[in-house]
Amino acid sequence: MSTIRDVARLAGVSTATVSRVVNNDATYKITEETRAKVWQAVTQLNYKINANARRQTAVKVSPVSKPPVRIGCVISVTKDKYNDPYFMSILSGAEERLISAGCDIAFVRTGHELEDKKILFNTFSEPITGLILMETLNKESYDYIRKQVPHIVGIDTHHGDIDNVGYDHYHVATTAVQHLIEQGHEKIGFIGGSGTGGNLKDSRRYRGYYSTMHAAGLPVREDWVIDCMWDEALCMEEINRLCLTGDYPTAFFAASDLMAMATLSALYHNGISVPEKAAVIGLSNIEMSRFASPPLSTVHVPTKEIGMAAVDLLFDRLSGNAILPRKVLLPTELIIRHST
Repeated sequence: MSTIRDVARLAGVSTATVSRVVNNDATYKITEETRAKVWQAVTQLNYKINANARRQTAVKVSPVSKPPVRIGCVISVTKDKYNDPYFMSILSGAEERLISAGCDIAFVRTGHELEDKKILFNTFSEPITGLILMETLNKESYDYIRKQVPHIVGIDTHHGDIDNVGYDHYHVATTAVQHLIEQGHEKIGFIGGSGTGGNLKDSRRYRGYYSTMHAAGLPVREDWVIDCMWDEALCMEEINRLCLTGDYPTAFFAASDLMAMATLSALYHNGISVPEKAAVIGLSNIEMSRFASPPLSTVHVPTKEIGMAAVDLLFDRLSGNAILPRKVLLPTELIIRHST
């Protein structure tokens, strides 16, 4: 196990400086460059403060007491942390299951927050029993967390060494696009986000869209494939730009309901009636999608049940089940409303 001296040696600072940084001691002025070096060394060496030693001056730890089950959660949003209805629904399902088992969620972080090494270290400085991970993390952050947390369950992550639960992204895309084709549409656009991979075309939802179009003998036009990076404002800007050209598709498949509703809004402001001049179908069936104008066609994803299933997998691991990592895919359902 790494010591504070190891961290100090790697960072090129004194042990006192390391102590001040990791304990947020503001008595002495420390440059941001020095802080960054310390946190880099802490992460690289997997340094961990002894939690009992940190608390022993204030609390006597009973030798017979059983440590509490502490379950953390990492969600996949970059802004408005608690406002994304998709991830909040998954979180509510997980929380409901945990509460019924007498547990609670110890913390909720975002993958973006954990890129800050200080936040990463402080989040996992106390023992964590298990983690529900809703985002594929960068290798450095993931490797660090993997060493701190004995049991992790992913929600649609690309981490193959842990259990994952979710839905078939490729299949839902083919379902949505096939519905548009059956409605007579041949000019179909795609709206999605590049995510952690950095390339929209690497996503399973885009691949499902592309393969369905190709199988139907329909063209995929580059200017009708929109990477809005899961930002509603950017989505509206791109749809506005497309509408101004006068050359836009007769239907859009948006890879999330939020992007689909942003598309509906942009089409409305451009005087394009839905579905008469352009149809729109989304993905996930968040609660507000049925109240859109017009009500949004979508593919239902059982988000609450995904959260519950993730907790069930986590508890199964806590009980000692050490089988190979599992991938659980829950069923989806096409919901046809007035936007198509």
